[in-house]
Amino acid sequence: MKFISWIVGGVALLIGLGGGYYWGLSTGQQQAQTDITALQQQLAEKAGTDAAKTANPFQQVNPLEGVQTNPFEEAQKALNPFEQ
Repeated sequence: MKFISWIVGGVALLIGLGGGYYWGLSTGQQQAQTDITALQQQLAEKAGTDAAKTANPFQQVNPLEGVQTNPFEEAQKALNPFEQ
C-alpha cells in the first residue's frame, strides 16, 4: 500500500513538473514576443525621428553664419592711415 502511494505521488509530481514547464515556456514565449514587438516599434520611431532631423534643413546649423562678404575691406580701413 505504501508502494502504490509512492508511485501515485511520483506520477503526480512528474505531471505537475511537466505542466509547470509547459505553462512557463508558453508564458515566456508570449512575453518575449511582446517585448520584441515593442522594441521594434521603438526602434522604428527613433529611426523615423532621426531621419526627419537629418532631412530637415531648418534644424541644421547655417555654415555661412558669421562669414563676411569681403574680409579685406575691414583690414584696408584699419591699415590705411589716409582714409578717413
